Amino acid sequence: MGYSLGIDLGGTNIKAGVVDDQFRIVGRAKKKTGIPRPATDVMDDMAQCAKQAAEAAGVPWDAIDRIGVGVPGTANEQTGVVEYANNLGFEHVPMREYLQKKLHKQIDITNDANAAALGEVLAGAAKGASNAVAVTLGTGVGGGIVIDGKLYCGFHYGGAELGHMGIVLGGRQCTCGRRGCLEAYASATGLIRSTKEAMDAHPDSLMWEVAGENGGAVSGRTAFLAAGRGDQAAQAVVDAYIEQLGYGLASVINILAPEVLVIGGGVSNEGENLLRPLIACVRPQMYVRDPAKQTRIVLATLGNDAGLIGAAFLDRAR
Repeated sequence: MGYSLGIDLGGTNIKAGVVDDQFRIVGRAKKKTGIPRPATDVMDDMAQCAKQAAEAAGVPWDAIDRIGVGVPGTANEQTGVVEYANNLGFEHVPMREYLQKKLHKQIDITNDANAAALGEVLAGAAKGASNAVAVTLGTGVGGGIVIDGKLYCGFHYGGAELGHMGIVLGGRQCTCGRRGCLEAYASATGLIRSTKEAMDAHPDSLMWEVAGENGGAVSGRTAFLAAGRGDQAAQAVVDAYIEQLGYGLASVINILAPEVLVIGGGVSNEGENLLRPLIACVRPQMYVRDPAKQTRIVLATLGNDAGLIGAAFLDRAR
């Protein structure tokens, strides 16, 4: 049996997992990323995490066939350089070269959302699809595109940034510098902002009660939970969120016509309370009218493991 190893580099944690040829994670390790600090220190911990995952799996290092890394930024897959990762403070970091010297293995790198998309295609909600899109609703909105079984990364590997598609001309300021991006509305951050605005406008809303139950903190769940209790102001927040997200996803579907569109990330934990109204919103906007030929919209099934599994098998998507 062959083994692959995936590394998921995040702003908070470094995670590594040994994956067998049935896409099962058989050993794991995790460390705090600990930023800000030098990239070399982070990569040293990535290498150590990889070795610890192999030890946890009881797999000899020589049995690891390949290693892949998902990073939260622009990763040049040809050169192995992380050209820019804002939340890590990385710029022009030669990650492949550094890790190959540390681990003595061939290293592949890609954007973390690309890795997650590939993981869902190989072993998750989009398993068996040749053409799929994965959208991650987290702090931002990540995107990964698989076309004919291969990751689409665009010119100089800066593509598939679906969160930075404009949906509102002159709308909210986005962290990318534009206004009106999907991310500014459909990320958990955008949803929290919308929730807080509605709470300020409706001091009698149950959203205040829900936040109080969470120590006063407003989260991406606050409006959904209050709406479930019958609060009209919260329901308006949820409805607007789904309309904004659906408007963006309909455009993605009409451009790429994937077999499957997978929704992941923290907001997707709302499950059917998100999925049912989202499908109802998107379907009338699809250019393809034949229900048998329309894109399926599904929830991700691999959770945080998608990025590890996809990273471990990046060689399959080249």
